[in-house]
Amino acid sequence: RSSYSCCYFVLPCCFFDFHGKYSRRQSKKTQYREYLDFVAQVGFVCGFHVEEDCLRIPSTKRVSFVGKSRTYPAAERALIDQQITQFINSRRTCAVATCDRRVGFNHEHHSGGLCKEEGSEPPEDETETAGTVWMPGFQPREKVEQVRNCASLPRDFVDEVVLNVANLLLNAAPQKSCSDKQGRNMNTWNQGESLSLREVAEHLDKEILKKLKSEYGGLQTLLKNNHQVFEVLNGRVHIRDWRKEKPPSKTKPEVKRRLSAEAFKTRLCWFFIHHPDGCSLPSEACPYAHGTEELR
Repeated sequence: RSSYSCCYFVLPCCFFDFHGKYSRRQSKKTQYREYLDFVAQVGFVCGFHVEEDCLRIPSTKRVSFVGKSRTYPAAERALIDQQITQFINSRRTCAVATCDRRVGFNHEHHSGGLCKEEGSEPPEDETETAGTVWMPGFQPREKVEQVRNCASLPRDFVDEVVLNVANLLLNAAPQKSCSDKQGRNMNTWNQGESLSLREVAEHLDKEILKKLKSEYGGLQTLLKNNHQVFEVLNGRVHIRDWRKEKPPSKTKPEVKRRLSAEAFKTRLCWFFIHHPDGCSLPSEACPYAHGTEELR
């Protein structure tokens, strides 16, 4: 609609209509082929000789369309513009109700007056016209998409949930003695018990769960995000024992090992602050700071 001399090239990929996701109407074709036919149909309705080509690119979606010439003389621009408007409106109608599959495919079907606009003269400003009749009520997505993976939750709220879940696991089992592979008693450090995600959720406040449900992933995502404290395996929540973690590989290049060492002690150790037995590792072996004086 930008001008009569306009040409176009399009490489269809994601299945979208004017109003949103494209709705399939034919089961005898693949979704990709049906969508290609729809995109070609748009070109036909807009008055182009539509040519199909297959690009030499490493992609499963490489069929493109080219519109280099018009099917009508320049004097008929106003009529075609009206037909385009009717086609767009018919697609909107199809989105909210059952629509005849043939609507909008041939120009003959557009003479029924789906569009309320009148006038045979071409508009003075085609860009403005295209913007006002494009799709009434169309809402593009926000420029900044809201992150909903529990990362944007208030820090105080997250800390409260972490502390509640940790206390739940610690109080679920009696204190146990931990031994190394040689059977020597390492020290008495309570790792607590493991509970299923459902059991953990049952003990949390309803308001907390309601707030978590508004985030993609919910409780499980929040616990996995706090991997310093928790380990979630097969739907069960455990308190992480850092003594069982594998030490950094000595096969790493010297530069990477040095950078890894410099990255330590950038956060406070949760166990040093909150665990009743403190941290299971000595300060020199723990990747987290045992006090603010160790922070880098």
